[in-house]
Amino acid sequence: MPSDRPAWGVYTSSYNFAPAVTGGAKLPRKVKIHDVTLRDGEQQVRVTFRKEEKVRIARALDEAGVDRIEAGMPSVTRSDLDAIKEISHLGLNAKVYAFVRCTRSDVDAALEAGVHGVTMEVPLSDRLVRYGYGWSEEKAMELAVDATAYAHSHGLKVRFFTVDSTRAGFGAISKLTRRVATEGHMDSLVMADTFGVLKPEAVYYIVERMHLMLKKPIEIHAHNDFGLGVANVIAAVKAGAEVAHVTVNGIGERTGNASLEETVMALRCLYGVRTNVRSEKLKGLSDLVSELSRVPVPPQKPIVGDDIFTIESGIIAGWWKRLEKRGMPLEMYPFLPASVGQRDVEVVLGKKSGKDSVLYKAEKLGLQIDESKVAELLSRVKRLALEKKRPLTDEEFTVLVRESQTR
Repeated sequence: MPSDRPAWGVYTSSYNFAPAVTGGAKLPRKVKIHDVTLRDGEQQVRVTFRKEEKVRIARALDEAGVDRIEAGMPSVTRSDLDAIKEISHLGLNAKVYAFVRCTRSDVDAALEAGVHGVTMEVPLSDRLVRYGYGWSEEKAMELAVDATAYAHSHGLKVRFFTVDSTRAGFGAISKLTRRVATEGHMDSLVMADTFGVLKPEAVYYIVERMHLMLKKPIEIHAHNDFGLGVANVIAAVKAGAEVAHVTVNGIGERTGNASLEETVMALRCLYGVRTNVRSEKLKGLSDLVSELSRVPVPPQKPIVGDDIFTIESGIIAGWWKRLEKRGMPLEMYPFLPASVGQRDVEVVLGKKSGKDSVLYKAEKLGLQIDESKVAELLSRVKRLALEKKRPLTDEEFTVLVRESQTR
C-alpha cells in the first residue's frame, strides 16, 4: 500500500489507498503534461499575449518540466506565427506544438514555424458540424483525412483533436477516428470535452471505450464549465489516458481548462501518479501567467493562491503555534509550502484572531506584551480590523502594542 507521507512532504489520507477505493486499478506511474496556456489559455476573453510574453511563458513552462507546449495557432496573426517559430528554436526540452485546423495551409504555417508536431482539430458532434460549421459529415471526414496525412508526410507528429467529441454518438466518434487512423494519420487521439459537459464517470466510460476500440494513445482535454475539469482529467487517466491537457491557473475559453497546478498535485498526492513537472516551480509560474494575462489568481486558489498558507482564525493559529514548535506542519497542511514554491506559513491578525494569534505574532516580531493586557489588545485588533475590513499590517499591530504599554 503506497505511503501517504512521501519523503518530499505530503500527508493526505490512508483511505485514498484502501482497496475498496482503488478497486485494484492499475494507474500509470507517470502521465505527460501538454500545456495549452499559450493557445486555449489565451482564448479567454480579454487575455492577449504579445510575442515576447509568449516566449517568457514558454521558457517558464519548460523550466517547470512540462512535456509539451502548445505555443498557439499560427493562422491567428503573423505575430503568433513568429512567436511559435521563436519558441520552436529556443532549444527547449519540451516538445513544441502548434494548434491547427484540418487544412494544408495551416499545416504549412506549422511547418514554417518549425514545430515538433500539431494538434489538429476537427468538429465531431453532428450538431456542431452541421450548425456551427455548416459542413456535412463527409466534408469533415475528408478534411481530416487529407490534412492529417499531409502533416504526417511532412514529418509532424499529429495529435488528432476531436472538437465536442463528448456530445457525439459513439458511432460517429468511431467512424471518424477509424477512418482518420486508417486513411489519414494520428499518433494519438485527443478526447476534447469542449463544452465541459461530462462528469467523471462518463469520462472514464468514453475514454476506456475509445482506448479499447482505437488501439491508439488517448489524451484528455477537459474544460471546467461545472468545476470538474481536474476531476475529469483524473478520471481519464484512470481509464487509460496517457496525456493531460492543462493551462496555468486554469485560464481558458469560457470557464477555463483543467488547471496545471491542481492536476499535477492531485495526481501525485492523491493517486501516486507522477509527472515531469517540478512542483516547486508552480507558484512562480502561476504568478508569471497571472501578471502577463492580467487575470488575478483568487487568494484561496488551490496550490498557488497567495493565502492558502496564511492563518487568521484564532483556533487555527493556536494549532499552528504548537505544531510549528514541534516541527509538524503536515499535521495541518496536506503538503509543504516549499514543495509548490509558496512562502512559509504566516499568521495575520484580524477580526477572527484569538489570544494565541496575538502572542504568536508578538513573539515573531520580537515584541514584549504584558499578559494581563492581551485581552484588551486583542479587542483593539478586532476593532481596527473591522474598521479597515482587512487584517492588520505588522506595523499597525506594533503601534497597538506600543500604545498598550503606555496605558
